[in-house]
Amino acid sequence: MVGDSARAEDVAQEVYLKAWQSFHRFQEGTNCHAWLFKILFHCVNHERRKWLRFPVLLESEIVTGANLAYVDPIPEVLTDDDILAALDRLPAGFRAIVLIVDVEEFSYKEASQILSIPLGTVMSRLSRGRKLLRDQLGEVARRYGIGKSEGQA
Repeated sequence: MVGDSARAEDVAQEVYLKAWQSFHRFQEGTNCHAWLFKILFHCVNHERRKWLRFPVLLESEIVTGANLAYVDPIPEVLTDDDILAALDRLPAGFRAIVLIVDVEEFSYKEASQILSIPLGTVMSRLSRGRKLLRDQLGEVARRYGIGKSEGQA
């Protein structure tokens, strides 16, 4: 979710620290997993805001090769990494919903509570996120010759 394993470790430690500090607020009998995920998403959002404070290159500055994005060559087989890369390319709001509902298997209602958004927004973002993911993976699959060719219906 944060795009870097070192930053992810820092966020995980922060989640456990915040959970420990606010454990008195946890309601016994409720879903602890969902409670921790809610803390996680608050920490991730805080981490993103912190990283977005860095200055952006001005148009007049020269962009070097170090600043250009590397594009991996297309592998010969579809792998888990292809799926994870497609998931990483989803906008953050859609990726969060897909991760919570499809990967972590929370209900729509629990996802709504974790992210503090309305249930309808969860369903809308999940539908749109799944479509974006399907489109990306469909393109990857076509590059590997998987699925129908463009001439077939």
